[in-house]
Amino acid sequence: MFAPHPALPLRRRHLLCLALAGAVMPRLARAAAPADPATPIGMLYTALEALMRQGATTSFRHRYHQIAPVIDRTFDLQAILRSSVGTHWTTLDEATQDALHAAFRRFTIATYVANFDKYEGERFELTPPPRQVGEDRVVQTRIIQDNGEPIRLDYVMRQADAGWRVVDVLLDGTISRVAVQHSDFRALLHNGDATALIASLQQKTADLAGDSRLDS
Repeated sequence: MFAPHPALPLRRRHLLCLALAGAVMPRLARAAAPADPATPIGMLYTALEALMRQGATTSFRHRYHQIAPVIDRTFDLQAILRSSVGTHWTTLDEATQDALHAAFRRFTIATYVANFDKYEGERFELTPPPRQVGEDRVVQTRIIQDNGEPIRLDYVMRQADAGWRVVDVLLDGTISRVAVQHSDFRALLHNGDATALIASLQQKTADLAGDSRLDS
């Protein structure tokens, strides 16, 4: 699960491999949330560049806890997880849903830390204005690599009590991360049993973190 897409070049596979994350956020008045759906993405990219510039000069654990709150403010894990799990979600009891949420969040943050671990002159560009799709907004962005090749990443934003949050990421504007995850998850969900999926996420997180302990 979460294996990079085999048809994509390495750097592009790393980007698609970035899962979607978010934590349960305090309920905020909608009026206090950013009015522009692109604002959370701009903040994410600023934080990712800072993370890349630190590279290996700081520990994996330090960078994990540094980027975690930014990801929490940017992505809506609950919505994404429900969509990725699909109809199996309602067959899971509350304790299993909570365990799956925690494992998914930790793996996602660890994946960002592992893949954005060095700065090679990349530039992050937002292409305004956001495109409206129903009640959602799509924020179009490009990551310009050091060789000048752009990678297009679009973020599907949905407004909730906590403000605009990411509910899907589209590589090249078409390849849905949620759809890829849904396919991956189905192979590990058996008759409402999420044990294999949770174990897979936990093992992959441990592999990414190495000897680092991620607990606070």
